[in-house]
Amino acid sequence: MNALLIALIVLAALATAYVLIRGIITMASGKDITGAQSNKFMSLRVTFQMITILLVIILLILGGRGLAS
Repeated sequence: MNALLIALIVLAALATAYVLIRGIITMASGKDITGAQSNKFMSLRVTFQMITILLVIILLILGGRGLAS
């Protein structure tokens, strides 16, 4: 179970990095005058970050079960 959660965390973190880079490239290109694409990429990045953080919390909760005395 932990291996699956770690794999999902890595995938979510990579997705976050990908969306972040795409957003930076979109902003730097100067083609997005209205900012709609930049806003979309920012929302996606925040969503992927939330998913990553929730998966880390779940991993810590499940991993902490063996530590209780």
